[in-house]
Amino acid sequence: MGENATHVLVCAGAGCISSSCREVEQALIDELKKHHLDEKIKVVETGCIGSCDLGPVLVVYPERIFYQKVRPKDVKAIVEEHILQGQPVERLFYQDASTGKTMAKYDDIPFFNKQVRIALRNVGLINPGHIEEYVARDGYGALAKVLKEMTPEQVIDVVKKSGLRGRGGAGFSTGLKWEFTRKAQGDVKYVVCNADEGDPGAFMDRSILEGDPHSVLEAMAIAGYAVGASQGYVYVRAEYPLAVERLGVAIEQARRMGFLGQNIYNTGFAFDVEIRVGAGAFVCGEETALIASIEGKRGEPSPKPPFPAQKGVWGKPTLINNVETYANIPPIILKGPEWFAQIGTEKSKGTKVFAIAGKIANTGLVEVPMGMTLREVIFELGGGIPGGKRFKAAQTGGPSGGCLTTEHLDLPMDYESLTAAGSMMGSGGLIVMDEDTCMVDVARFFLEFTQDESCGKCTPCRIGTKRMLDILNRITQGKGVPEDLETLETLANTIKMSALCGLGQSAPNPVLSTLKYFRHEYEAHIYQKTCPAGVCQSLLRYQVKSTVCKGCGLCAKNCPVGAISGKPRSTYVIIQNVCVKCGLCMQKCPFNAIEFC
Repeated sequence: MGENATHVLVCAGAGCISSSCREVEQALIDELKKHHLDEKIKVVETGCIGSCDLGPVLVVYPERIFYQKVRPKDVKAIVEEHILQGQPVERLFYQDASTGKTMAKYDDIPFFNKQVRIALRNVGLINPGHIEEYVARDGYGALAKVLKEMTPEQVIDVVKKSGLRGRGGAGFSTGLKWEFTRKAQGDVKYVVCNADEGDPGAFMDRSILEGDPHSVLEAMAIAGYAVGASQGYVYVRAEYPLAVERLGVAIEQARRMGFLGQNIYNTGFAFDVEIRVGAGAFVCGEETALIASIEGKRGEPSPKPPFPAQKGVWGKPTLINNVETYANIPPIILKGPEWFAQIGTEKSKGTKVFAIAGKIANTGLVEVPMGMTLREVIFELGGGIPGGKRFKAAQTGGPSGGCLTTEHLDLPMDYESLTAAGSMMGSGGLIVMDEDTCMVDVARFFLEFTQDESCGKCTPCRIGTKRMLDILNRITQGKGVPEDLETLETLANTIKMSALCGLGQSAPNPVLSTLKYFRHEYEAHIYQKTCPAGVCQSLLRYQVKSTVCKGCGLCAKNCPVGAISGKPRSTYVIIQNVCVKCGLCMQKCPFNAIEFC
């Protein structure tokens, strides 16, 4: 047996579970037993390792050999060749998409070795179901330090000095929010964790709750001590069943070991946490709507002020932070505010977790220092655009954000820079688009999402976004008129100024940013009735390339409406006024003789 093989990490985040990691794990356990290694080699089920497109993933320690896309049939080779003979299985190694270079070790892969993990420090390294593994990595040590050595005011001062800003989107000073809640009048106060992560393509908070739930519980207890609260609530959406399950287990374990409940660390401090499961309304990510939902009411926002720090859950002062914000608190307490503040930029301290998705080689979670450029994130960690395609745009901040273009590739990814460019940090979603993306359709997609998720309480959001969506639908169907562009901009600016909550106020952002940077695409849809990217079906015109057509007739045989005429061994012709633009002819042609224009 290879001398160094001691344990194997099996990624069991939601992504890897969906790609059958549990079957791989069981096959590994069975194979180890077969070779009488089950007592020597420990199999550890972890949270999300981060490389979501490569699952199922295994990492063999201590060499940190990284295996990707492992199937149950591959386990035999891993045990017999690697663990028994010390010869890693090369065919399962990671291959860099841009260079083609094969990499064996976790630490050699750019997707991992360029990260600085603070919020994700334990995710993918420990078994989230075993509190002992969290404790072994200094877990609940920050809570002990706070309760035994610090006053509430000192805790708040440390958080303020760290420069930590809310990671849920607004970027407000975390320490100031804690201070406001501390100073608010009230005998009863609450601490709330906002885990209602609803942005399309965002899964940062979910992965922390699935892979390191105790970091959030410890931080909430620290916050409770700092602001004077004895009860906490984690508001998590029902679409995250694995997160809810693991969080529930973690709460019970923390209570059993005395980290939650009465007289924590024999200091007289009491704090407990309950889970509140939401029904998946995007608007409940807004603080006041979330509070209403916790109270059992319809999730609708309320005007501010009063702010939750003054009047929150059941009218009591309430501190609300999101999952990633809380996950940063324990290491800040243990290592000091200066350590955290030296990472990042002058006004955006620390790191940020991004969920990279879309047209990019490496999808998944990355945690990088604030200020890393968009180019570095996309082309170094993300591996660039697959298929030799050109980068076109990146949507940051989800449906509330805006698009960044090639001119923004060297833009630092921090709060101020993104806002100045017409986008926003948001919760950390980053969707990459290539040359085949229609930016008008992208704007329509995000607006359709926010319009559907509008709670309907205020007229600007309820009616205004519907009107904007109607216009975008017309444009993508080839029915747009020149006046639509001015109408879109007028509606967008009116909604931004008059909507009740952040959802409505930011809903027009994707439209405004695409109009700013890709106005020529809107104009092509309206004036030329064409979609430059070839995405909007109603604007496509299919034709047969006479120099390529072999006259096989497959296109005509498969056309559902008989829109293709011709004879065998001659060039076929598409009858445009009959064609329904389904694209089936292009799919069936074996010679790539059909194109759209």
